Amino acid sequence: MSTAERKAIIRSQPDLSIKRQCELLKIPRSSAYYRPAEPVCDADVEVMDVIDRIHVDEPFKGSRRLSVDLQLDHGLLVNRKRVQRLMKVMGITPVYPKPKTTKPGFGKHHKVFPYLLRDVIITASNDVWAADLTYIPMARGFVYLVAIMDVRSRKILSWRLSNTMDQAFCIEALEEAMDRYGKPKIFNSDQGSQFTSDRFTSILLDAGVKVSMDGRGAWRDNVFIERFWWTLKHEEVYLRAYESVWEARTRIGLFMHRYNGTRRHSSLKNQTPDVVYERLLPAGAAERPLPANAKSAVQAAGL
Repeated sequence: MSTAERKAIIRSQPDLSIKRQCELLKIPRSSAYYRPAEPVCDADVEVMDVIDRIHVDEPFKGSRRLSVDLQLDHGLLVNRKRVQRLMKVMGITPVYPKPKTTKPGFGKHHKVFPYLLRDVIITASNDVWAADLTYIPMARGFVYLVAIMDVRSRKILSWRLSNTMDQAFCIEALEEAMDRYGKPKIFNSDQGSQFTSDRFTSILLDAGVKVSMDGRGAWRDNVFIERFWWTLKHEEVYLRAYESVWEARTRIGLFMHRYNGTRRHSSLKNQTPDVVYERLLPAGAAERPLPANAKSAVQAAGL
């Protein structure tokens, strides 16, 4: 059954929730919300790939310094206005502090919550989860990746790819993480519109989770997942040129499997995130089976 046929069925069944229809069809809920990505020319994709590499290593650089680097270090004749436009498409901002008087204009359906992790000592699994979005370059085009991490163990609890920055794939990742691992005491993210939306925050608040959000541009507030992006891109993404979203999903899924299960972390005393997560779980808590309609890339690869 094609994607169009599935979506037609979903539209023709108003008495069933979208979540239930996707469960019956055994497809990810994000498929029901899929929207074609806005076209980006090959020349822009080339520039975006270089911006991404610079930003991962030097996240403090803004559009002015990036445009200079692109021209002098990479021979790309781009002006600052174009860099600003592409940074917006990529969903990245420099990390220098913004004036405290600056307020994001998200509108009535988006609420910004205070940062709750300052001076907090995280001692157990599920004390704090963190979420973030990043740009993933491919041989032709790009996708966005969202990941949810348990901060104490560094374990990646769930992740999703999408060709747009719509909130649906972020909600799907959150629901999978909570289905499998319960709920955290605190959930931290940046102030991106996907995480400040009523739909996203209501899932957390209804479950009794405290919502925490980074200061604008303050990447250190979410430093552990920022470090994970550096590892993912330097050890996996930049070594490949994914030919399709399927290949990107499969290869990233294999990396996540290794990262959680076999890659030892010096900050975890040379243990893996899986081992630390299980060891530091509160009494009575345990991982639950993956939902039937949420087959992972690792499973799809036959592992």
